[in-house]
Amino acid sequence: MSKSTVPPTSPQDSGTASLESEQDQISQNLGAVLNFYSQEDHKISRSQRILERISLVIGKPAYLGFILLGVLLWVGANLLLRRVGRTAFDPPPFFWLQGLIGLGALLTATVVLAKQNRFSKLAKQRAHLDLKVTLLTEQKAAKLIDLLEELRRDLPNVKDRSDPEAAALQQSMNPDLVLAALDEDIGPDKYLQPPGDTQGDAAVEPPHSN
Repeated sequence: MSKSTVPPTSPQDSGTASLESEQDQISQNLGAVLNFYSQEDHKISRSQRILERISLVIGKPAYLGFILLGVLLWVGANLLLRRVGRTAFDPPPFFWLQGLIGLGALLTATVVLAKQNRFSKLAKQRAHLDLKVTLLTEQKAAKLIDLLEELRRDLPNVKDRSDPEAAALQQSMNPDLVLAALDEDIGPDKYLQPPGDTQGDAAVEPPHSN
């Protein structure tokens, strides 16, 4: 009976498999991001789309030139009509022009705010996702440190020693404590001061005058 032998895997084949796995992971991440933006795009209402198209027009430099040209033509036409003895449709100080400019500014601000509100919602969602990914990464890093410390204790050829810093890093971050620390009104000097150091506060106190 002949024994079946498994051909050895060459380094080139393993490198190719690793590259394909990395490309698949990148494709999955890109697909998830594209899927997120596609879902958000489907949530946009028709009126919101119209407002954002208008915002694209008013956000161009040509729109500013169009406004300046319109104002110059408006003022010039009224001054020319008065000079030739005709009745100007908007004599100085151009009340109709001021009203149109005010109305245009109000509409422009409304369009810009409507677009900014949608972008602000997307930014909040991305920030929430970033926070989740950061906390998950911190938990994974703490687990890796825990495994390395366990491996160091188990290996006979590695000297086991006490490492307080590694022991502290093994503990995963508590999100509630982080949020509580962010809510506290503490100045930047307090963060730079070492824990338990009370001499720093006494050093900055001004001397009392007799």
